[in-house]
Amino acid sequence: MTADIVRYLTHPQVQIDPDVPVPQWGLSPLGRARTEALANAGWLASTTQIVSSGERKAIETAEIIAARLGLMIEIREAMHENDRSATGFLKPAEFEAVADQFFAAPHLSVRGWERAADAQARIVREAEAVLTRNRPGDVLFVGHGAVGTLLFCHYSGHSIDRVHDQPAGGGNYFAFAPEGRRILHGWRRMEDLGSAAG
Repeated sequence: MTADIVRYLTHPQVQIDPDVPVPQWGLSPLGRARTEALANAGWLASTTQIVSSGERKAIETAEIIAARLGLMIEIREAMHENDRSATGFLKPAEFEAVADQFFAAPHLSVRGWERAADAQARIVREAEAVLTRNRPGDVLFVGHGAVGTLLFCHYSGHSIDRVHDQPAGGGNYFAFAPEGRRILHGWRRMEDLGSAAG
């Protein structure tokens, strides 16, 4: 029986710029500071694979952690957040309303966004491509809130529902065992990683 743990970590706070495409946003100073604190705490020392979405904010998060652990990151472009390019940047209140619809109607395209059902199939396919390698050590996926929630719903056996979404602000993670893909715990803040097993 392996003691390995798989964690899915969402990038923390980003530098919001309405004039820059969302996938190209980078971490804000707060997001970078939170990630550096996590990297320096040593809680991820058993990690042997870091796999990141191809979006800048995820890559920056992964690189900070990888540099501390002396690891290379693997970038998987298809781990990106749900495709929202049809609307581009939305102001927070409007974004939240559309995100609610995205989760509530997973088989419909809301305002041209990628369907939740399709985004879920994509993120599960990407995770499984990594996990079926069966390499030793812990795995850290670095990605995004919506597809992370869809991955959590899949492995936990829940229907797609925003009630399972990460807390606001990003920089949260959930963990599961590679054996049977059994969820160990739901979303926790990255700062809580060292306070409990997993």
